[in-house]
Parts: sequence; C-alpha cells; structure tokens
Amino acid sequence: MTDALPHPESPRLSKVWAVLWLVFGLWLLYRAVFVGAGSSYVTELNGRVSGATYNDALAGQAVYSFPRTLGVWIAAFLTLSVFSFLYKDNPFYKLAESIFVGVSAAYYMVVGFWTVMVPSLLAKIWPAWIQSWAVPGMSPVRDETWWLYLIPLVLGFMLLWRLSPKGAWIARWPLAFIIGSTAGIRLVGFLQADFLSQIRNTIEPVVVVEAGKFEFWTSVQHLLLVVCVLASLVYFFFSIEHTGAVGKISQVGIWVLMITFGAAFGYTVMGRIALLAIRFEFLFDDWLWLIDPAGNRTGIG
Repeated sequence: MTDALPHPESPRLSKVWAVLWLVFGLWLLYRAVFVGAGSSYVTELNGRVSGATYNDALAGQAVYSFPRTLGVWIAAFLTLSVFSFLYKDNPFYKLAESIFVGVSAAYYMVVGFWTVMVPSLLAKIWPAWIQSWAVPGMSPVRDETWWLYLIPLVLGFMLLWRLSPKGAWIARWPLAFIIGSTAGIRLVGFLQADFLSQIRNTIEPVVVVEAGKFEFWTSVQHLLLVVCVLASLVYFFFSIEHTGAVGKISQVGIWVLMITFGAAFGYTVMGRIALLAIRFEFLFDDWLWLIDPAGNRTGIG
C-alpha cells in the first residue's frame, strides 16, 4: 500500500512533470506565434503614448510595442515562478523572490531620497544648490532656522557608523533618538486616534428616541455595543478570579474577541484573495487572452 502513491521527488513523477511542462511550453508557443498572446499595442495622442487594444491596431490607430510585450512576458514568468513554490522550493522561485526584494528596496530608497532627503533636508541647508539641479521651482533663499537641519544631518552620518565594526557604538545615539521620538509621537497619535476615539464611540445612549419615536434597532445596536465592550474588559480584569458571574461575563468577552479576530482575519484573507484574483486575471486575460477573445484588451483578440 505504501508504493501506491509515488514520492513527489520520485523519477516517475519527475518525468510526468517534465512532460506537463513541455506540453505547456508548446501550447504557449502556439498561442504566441499563431494567436499573438501576450502582445501589447500603443497609440499616440497629443504627444502622449498610452496602451491600445488589438482592435485599434486593426483600425490602423495603434502599433505593436515590443517593450510592453516583453514586460508582459517577464511579469507572467515571475508570477509563475512565485506560484511554483506551491510544488516545492526551486531556483525559479528564488530568482523571483530576489528580484522582488531587490527592486522593492531600490524603489523605496529612491522614493525616500527624492521625497524626504532632498526637499526636507538638503533643500533646507543648501537651497541654491538643490535649485540648480533638483528642484528648479524652489526658492534659493535659506530660512532663518536653516541651521536646525544640521542636527538630523549629523545624526544621519552617525547612523552610517553602523557599518564600521569599531565605530558601531556611535550609531546607538541617533538610533535611540529615533526610537524614542517615534515612540512618543506615535503614542500621542494612538491615544487620540484609537484609545480616546473608541471611548467616545462607546458612549452611546442605550435608549434612542428621535422625534418622539422610539428607535428599536438603533437601541439594540447601542446596547449590544456597550455589553460587548464591557464583557471584553472584564476578560482582561485579572484582579478578580473568573468564577461565577464574572466568569460567565468573561466567557462572553472571549466570544466577542474571537468574533472580532475572526472578522479581521477574514477581511485580511479576502484582501489577499483579491490580489490572487488580479494575478489570475493578468495571466488569463493580458497574457494568454482566454477571457476576452474579442480583442478589447491591450493586445490581440
């Protein structure tokens, strides 16, 4: 009975996967050569180039774009490389993972440089120099308090000592300043946005009367809100043993917490499922052209 199912890495199963991938590759070749799957077209309007459909190309209003077509095929290859991890770890997945991490790190570094360092630091200290090559529209005159920006500049250089084995202790000072100031600012923001806001939203009238009329369902909602909040707070009140009435109320609090966590987890999963659906839509429509055969996409129909 143990030999009924082959091991995932057995030679027989490896040959099956090789045949399946060969068939899939031949099918892709057929779709690309004879159907034109994955092709992209562009059109120029008022000096701006934008994506176009295959129908626009047939009407003579669009031309074939090799760079965009290459981008579609690279995106499809990387998407399939990530999906290949569902079978097992492989070099294609590692390649896609490395490209994703490297490109993301480089992108956020460039964005941080142009949106934070240049306008918020360098432009404050050397405005004329920044105006000459980076931000032509800014004023070349320094502010009266420009020297205050020398402090974050020095702290930034101190952080670079982290790369030196002997001077790593110098980076602890700016790191401590960053952690402390960030914690203080976030604490105040959290108290105002979350803690006090939740308290304010919990203070609701249990009996709601509007225009002399009793609002039954609104009153039920407010009552349920107050009961759930109090039951959840009782669960975290450990100064009294959770027995008797307190134990029963804390059990209600547990149910409230589990429902809340489940709803939050379900919301997160639905967001990930939406991202997965977008990738499937890209593979089946933009790349393979299996969803819209009428040619209304940016490619051949």
